[in-house]
Amino acid sequence: MSYKTTSTNEQTDYTPQAGEEFMSPQQLEYFKAKLINWRNQILQDCSETMTDMLDNRVEPDLIDAASKEADYKLTLRARNREFKLLKKINEAIGRIDNGTYGYCEETGEPIGVKRLEARPIATLSIEAQERHEREERTHRDN
Repeated sequence: MSYKTTSTNEQTDYTPQAGEEFMSPQQLEYFKAKLINWRNQILQDCSETMTDMLDNRVEPDLIDAASKEADYKLTLRARNREFKLLKKINEAIGRIDNGTYGYCEETGEPIGVKRLEARPIATLSIEAQERHEREERTHRDN
């Protein structure tokens, strides 16, 4: 099955519905396409950033040059976060391919379609994620 994409790279032919078989082939294909579109958008943004940064125009004004440098640093920090996100996206695609996508790594229970819609790279159910966050706060406070 193929999906049409809109200008925002969201699929228009199918959306998972409550009551469907969880992680059916159609849902897996939907989430894989969603992840691939997300990855492609990040790669396109990174490519555009590199093109912009390779523009070697020297700013004659020191304030403009400093502003441009600050913008580059901020952009590079954002791209670094996106680079880390790419790894998680690729791991999620790998979980789709090996049949473990959509299930909590900790409990083995379904993560849930709504959570995956909001965060397609999720590896924990909401309950397991909340438990980890409580443990982090406890350890941080000690």
